[in-house]
Amino acid sequence: MTKQPFEADTGRVLNIVINSLYSEKEIFLRELISNSSDAIDKRRFQKLTGKSNSSDSADYEIQIEVSSKEQILSIRDNGIGMSKEDLISSLGTIAKSGTTEFLAKLEASKQSDDSKSVNLIGQFGVGFYAAFMIADKVEVISKKEGGTKAFKWNSDGISGFDVGDATRDEIGTTVNLFVKKSEKDYLKRDRLVEIVKKYSDHIQYPIRFIDAKSKDKDTLNDASAIWMKSKSEISKEQYDEFFVQSGGGFGKPLITMHNKAEGIISYTSLLYIPEMKPFDLFHVDRSPKVKLYSNRVFITETLDNVLPRWLRFVNGVLDTSDLNLNVSREMLQHSPGLRRISKALKKKIIGELKKKKEKNEEVFNKFWKEFGAVLKEGIYEDPDHKVDLLSLSKFKSSKGEDEKFLPQYVDGMHKKQKQIFYIAADSLDQAKKSPHLEAFKSKDIEVLFFTDPIDTFWLSTQDEFDGKKFVSITQGSLDLSDFDEKGEDKKSQDQSSKFKDLTEGIKNALGDSVSDVRISTKLIDSACCLVASDTGMDVQMERIMKMQNKDFKGMPRILEVNPKHSLISYMEKLRSSDKENFDDLSKIVLDQAKLLEGHLPDDISFYCKKINQLITQGVKAS
Repeated sequence: MTKQPFEADTGRVLNIVINSLYSEKEIFLRELISNSSDAIDKRRFQKLTGKSNSSDSADYEIQIEVSSKEQILSIRDNGIGMSKEDLISSLGTIAKSGTTEFLAKLEASKQSDDSKSVNLIGQFGVGFYAAFMIADKVEVISKKEGGTKAFKWNSDGISGFDVGDATRDEIGTTVNLFVKKSEKDYLKRDRLVEIVKKYSDHIQYPIRFIDAKSKDKDTLNDASAIWMKSKSEISKEQYDEFFVQSGGGFGKPLITMHNKAEGIISYTSLLYIPEMKPFDLFHVDRSPKVKLYSNRVFITETLDNVLPRWLRFVNGVLDTSDLNLNVSREMLQHSPGLRRISKALKKKIIGELKKKKEKNEEVFNKFWKEFGAVLKEGIYEDPDHKVDLLSLSKFKSSKGEDEKFLPQYVDGMHKKQKQIFYIAADSLDQAKKSPHLEAFKSKDIEVLFFTDPIDTFWLSTQDEFDGKKFVSITQGSLDLSDFDEKGEDKKSQDQSSKFKDLTEGIKNALGDSVSDVRISTKLIDSACCLVASDTGMDVQMERIMKMQNKDFKGMPRILEVNPKHSLISYMEKLRSSDKENFDDLSKIVLDQAKLLEGHLPDDISFYCKKINQLITQGVKAS
């Protein structure tokens, strides 16, 4: 057999896994058992759908056997097995989109003293390689269903691997671990039983320990599908164990939802929301990790419409016998029965979140911190639930540091307020420092901060809440006269004609860079700001469009200036006496407005040169 090298990233992963994650060693058995369970699931499904040509009637089980003399730990299954090509592609490479991030997190974990560090191995789908933490050599012997030959893969985890012919009578796979001398603890029955009970007790296939001498079999696990039991039979610890075992996440679940429904479509579901967001939460191919079963037979976990993408933080199992499994995956995807179940599950999850919002604020706040931005995607994508999701959404505002729900905002609105005011920005800090807020603060009007990119998108589909329209304070000409108790707005409006020559002069200096220049009614301390027209694109949406398309130019916006500000007052004096400096200052004012929004000036060199000049002049004058 010719030895084949590992791919570069695979070699790096193995090196780190083998030499660094000592606190995680015991999970190798969980991962290997999980792989065996998946293989049996696939074989059962092949038989169920008539796609298997095999005539044998396998009694499905997972076996563990120890050879103390040779120091070999063996894990066997009679699942679907692997061909030679499968062995090479599955065990010789790590073809995961998150490999780079995995490596980074593994490296970081080496620097941590936290014994309860995140289980990175299971998170990034490299569980098989955990075997090398306790073994000098790993040997995999497998015969695939439908195949006539068996093959053997073996490696020391360092120099590469080789694949050759082997002997195996039955379909399935055996993983032989040649245990390191320093890891003899994993050859002890009691230690193995402890690990199985901890991680794999609810695997639905029997996990049997084989006595090396007598060949007697001792079943180690409960071997029942936890989701088929009644809630009264299941402890919190068992729910938590299954959460980890099923690949749900790390630590403990934040929310557990176990539900059995009977009717036109009957099903059982056990769904979890984890405590922590997964590393790939915002990857484009991330979807809910819900495994579909039919009478405890695994079908698939890649059906996109079991749950929508905006619930991709949810994982668990769904078991129903009311689906036609003799159809293609594509037809199953669009089956009416699955659509009914999907609708019911969404309602259940939203209902559970409402319950946590009302009765357990601490849990809901933890959920919102991790997954709030994703939940808001549903406002945009799911019109049937957008009102419910809006009611569950929390936002920072110009009043206080705590986030608040939209109903709370509405209840606390100014007595004369009829609209929901908001500002969209890249960050909380940018929103807080916006000059657009000045008039609202002076009039004690609360403004919501929309700082997630998705906020701009859902606003395009939802223009009101509780009969109150959403209004951007950076768009259009806002009339705040109803809130003006001192007549200040009337004075500002009267100034428009007084400073007509000033605004026209600035407009002439800026040309097509702005659509208009006008006196502001909302600036108090700042000199200027940019405003979108009533029909124009919101500032934040324009920014997002530019990020997606570098050629997107956007539309010129309105420049508002504050005549009470010393800079604008100086420009008014300069207007008729020094046109060159007036025009330069007009450009500086526009650049300043852009900087306040987080944009760079169009001509940075000019901006810096002019600012330096003005500073020098000011120093000399003083």
